[in-house]
Amino acid sequence: MQRILLLFYVLFSILSSAQQILPEHERARVIDEILAERFDQLLPTLMDRTDIDMWIVISREYNEDPVLKTMLPSTWLNARRRTILLFYRDILKNTIEKLAVARYDVGKNIKSAWDKEKEPNQWKRLVQLIAERNPSKIGLNFSKDHNIADGLDKTDYDEFMANLPKKYHSKIVSAEQLAVRWIETRTEREMVIYNQLVDITHDIIAEAFSETVITPGITTTTEVEWWMRQKVTDLGLETWFHPTVDVQRTSEDLVGHLYSFSGRPDDTVILPGDLLHCDFGITYLRLNTDCQELAYVLKPEEKYAPDFLVNGLKDGNTVQDFLTKNMIKGRTGNQILAKSLSAAKAAGIRPAIYTHPLGSYGHSAGTTIGMWDSQGGVMKDDGENYPLNPNTVYAIELNTTITVPEWKRDIRIMLEEAGFFGEEGFRYVNGRQTELLLIPRVKTHLGN
Repeated sequence: MQRILLLFYVLFSILSSAQQILPEHERARVIDEILAERFDQLLPTLMDRTDIDMWIVISREYNEDPVLKTMLPSTWLNARRRTILLFYRDILKNTIEKLAVARYDVGKNIKSAWDKEKEPNQWKRLVQLIAERNPSKIGLNFSKDHNIADGLDKTDYDEFMANLPKKYHSKIVSAEQLAVRWIETRTEREMVIYNQLVDITHDIIAEAFSETVITPGITTTTEVEWWMRQKVTDLGLETWFHPTVDVQRTSEDLVGHLYSFSGRPDDTVILPGDLLHCDFGITYLRLNTDCQELAYVLKPEEKYAPDFLVNGLKDGNTVQDFLTKNMIKGRTGNQILAKSLSAAKAAGIRPAIYTHPLGSYGHSAGTTIGMWDSQGGVMKDDGENYPLNPNTVYAIELNTTITVPEWKRDIRIMLEEAGFFGEEGFRYVNGRQTELLLIPRVKTHLGN
């Protein structure tokens, strides 16, 4: 019976998307295998590069550190009671210990190192483990500039420091660089999965922006948004933000949801001649996508989108090219932003760039390349000082403003695609939009 149900689920997934979407049990297996690989192969390298030989992550149930949430096994949806993880890297022996000062093993990767019957006080047991290893540096997750690396709450910090002998206080350092590198760095296997994840995202957008979902003159933007949300649920996936769909047309003032979330009109009826834009992302196998694409609703007499929209999309692609060519290892987000904007403006384009890290979180940790309201550069550390590292993923998010004489107004060509920066440079994870989606799709008729 189980085999029949699994076959049915796989067939449903294939029909629903070009990529197979795994049932929950298979997802858990993949998640745990990837997590073991990250702990055993990636973490030691990151600890060496950031010069931290002991990393302590502390969380309480339902108030989890964002880093700890990425370390839990597939069957743990939350921490349990107070969960303390201790990672110790002995570079001379080339070993890494993964211990939990908790009542339970944390999955198969992190073994419990606390017997409450022998030592009732959890903090004292943690101090014993520290003393036995005598680390050079003890990294804790506090950070002014990287929110995802600032997950240690005040209560746990105060308790820890109160129990830690004074001789170790000078060894306490911020683990922000280690935490960010852990969050931002992708393994080879994760990138294989990422391609599938973005492909699913593209498939859903393509279906949403088609006559299957949209009937011009009847369907509203809000209905398309909820269709996308429901599609994700029906596929057994999740979305990390509510989808948005908006319209630009000749008869309305420019209102971009990008610049005023509260000002975007709801329930706009989609009409022939509209330029549609969506912002959409999904979560699957602990990775996230973030994608913006465009579609044009054909008028009855049209077979193609107007040239000014086709050329506008080309301008948007050109801004993408300026940005991705300037993504060079070691450059900060602000350096990349300044060079990319300068090059685009010199080419006669009116760009705005607001590209962010993507991965374990939708708005993830790493190199931020502008924000929509900070085109002069981002003041906090992730844009000003944090360098571009290899094996990282970004939402290549930007727009260009074009003047449309036919509509007597300016419009924005807003695009967003997942891109990977590796040792050999930049590539798109699953391609990018270079042609407008058309509603309805133009059918080719054979014969006269």
